[in-house]
Amino acid sequence: MSLDNLRDLYQQVILERYKKPRYRGKTDPVDRYQKGHNPSCGDTIELTVHLNEAGDRIEDVRFEGEGCAIAMASADLMAEAMRGRSVEEALGMIQRFQNMMQGKDEFPHEFRKLNVMQGVSQFPVRIKCATLTWHTLRAALEAATPQPAGFVSNE
Repeated sequence: MSLDNLRDLYQQVILERYKKPRYRGKTDPVDRYQKGHNPSCGDTIELTVHLNEAGDRIEDVRFEGEGCAIAMASADLMAEAMRGRSVEEALGMIQRFQNMMQGKDEFPHEFRKLNVMQGVSQFPVRIKCATLTWHTLRAALEAATPQPAGFVSNE
């Protein structure tokens, strides 16, 4: 795929997910809750996670918040990708996404929608927008309590 085609796809996916998010809202029930904030540009996210009965697999992820198109699109794509994943798989995917934002990795074919976010790495100041939800999910999954106090920041 040419660089121009990749850039067009990147812009199309970002705008589509920003305008019509599929995973906005709150899970029912809420097994994990975490707030995230990006002070650089003001993005805020409230993430809820519903886990299976054993607590080791993600049944659903939803988000609410305000922010730029990149932050909201990344949240929507992340929520979609995490459904049905084990907590261990999810933590690995979070690390892979962060590596992708640094130009060090990409996702396999079944997660090609996430690879569209590689376009963000061309704009270093926007990487924090794309990774906010991913940092927030890591904090939610690693928390000792279902509702930790305070915000996660990716600064």
